[in-house]
Amino acid sequence: MNATVNVLCYKSKTLSNGEHPLMIRVCKDGKKKYVSLGISVKPQYWDFEKNRPKRNCPNKEQINTLIKEQEQKYSEQILDFSSRNKSYTLTTLVETVDSSVKAKTVNGLFIEYIEQLKKENRIGYALSVRQVYSSLVKFNGHLDIYFQEIDVNWLKNYEFWLRGQKLAENTIGIRLRTLRVVYNLAVTEGLVKSDNYPFRKYKVSRLHTITAKRAITKEQVKQIMSYNTDSSCFYKKLAVDMFAFSYLMGGINFTDMSLLTNDNIDNDRLIYIRQKTKKTIILPLSEQAKEIINKYSFAFQKKFGQNFLIDTTVLDRIISSAEITKEDCVLEIGPGIGTMTQYLAERAGSVVAVEDLFRAVWSEDFMPGSNNTVMVHIRHLREKIGDDAQKPRFIKNVWGVGYIIE
Repeated sequence: MNATVNVLCYKSKTLSNGEHPLMIRVCKDGKKKYVSLGISVKPQYWDFEKNRPKRNCPNKEQINTLIKEQEQKYSEQILDFSSRNKSYTLTTLVETVDSSVKAKTVNGLFIEYIEQLKKENRIGYALSVRQVYSSLVKFNGHLDIYFQEIDVNWLKNYEFWLRGQKLAENTIGIRLRTLRVVYNLAVTEGLVKSDNYPFRKYKVSRLHTITAKRAITKEQVKQIMSYNTDSSCFYKKLAVDMFAFSYLMGGINFTDMSLLTNDNIDNDRLIYIRQKTKKTIILPLSEQAKEIINKYSFAFQKKFGQNFLIDTTVLDRIISSAEITKEDCVLEIGPGIGTMTQYLAERAGSVVAVEDLFRAVWSEDFMPGSNNTVMVHIRHLREKIGDDAQKPRFIKNVWGVGYIIE
């Protein structure tokens, strides 16, 4: 049933100047809702039968114009809902028309929120919100709608559509929780009134399935940490040490680890700000963790190739511009913590690190920071004195120091 709209002089309320406020009365399904026009008139100037100001009413023309504009707004919105077979409540209708509610669409707020997350360097979460945004666009066709249009039925239809996409229960829950976050932001910014909040009745908490633990065992962790890297290249040693340090320091992620400096060390404690949550983390340093710190000193230097690229947006651009195909074999110089390697492996037929190539050709470890000329002279010197690079007796490679002659 469509709503009806008319204007009346609200006699039940008398202002201090003896006037009655003019109200818009919206009726639907036996319910009524009154919205103030923001003006009032004395009862002797109002025709209660025609619900219009009398001829002798002061400012008659201005009042009639305002009434006509408001009635037209409501009529047009009712027609819009009807043409789209959109079910609506009196609250939805009033808030959609009410000029006191800011005119920002769901699309607009989503885009603003994603950009804000990027500015805060919360890249991972920004990508997650972008996924939900794309999902909503596919579901609804567009997001040029207002938040009051997202009601319980709308959410149920979205959930039904997500199930049709064969998504897991937890994935569906994440999609709707993210939408709830953005809706909460809309309430905070005054884009929609809290009376319209659909998540009171629509419970997202039910969309959760306990999954089996996929963590490796403690014994497997020990095997990785005790892995013999004596004859390994620099980057394999770095990978094992980074894994060990992460395990010893409460699971610190690689992004936070790459930003550590000596300033983060306070006696026997590691103090840093987690990039994802911006919270301060304080952890005790074990002796094994101290050994790793002393080995690297958190001094990531360009000459050692220690510039770790972690921005996925930049990675996408680099890989796309390279136009790599499955027919290509890529030689990677300085794989770092492996983020670029992962992207290359997905596109290329094969990926070879320059360190592995050097070892395969010369049977000797590649030394970060050493130029080719030094390594060539060392190789020639070894040939003359009969020193084996795999089991050196006189000339040894010491990471972070260089070649040592004993």
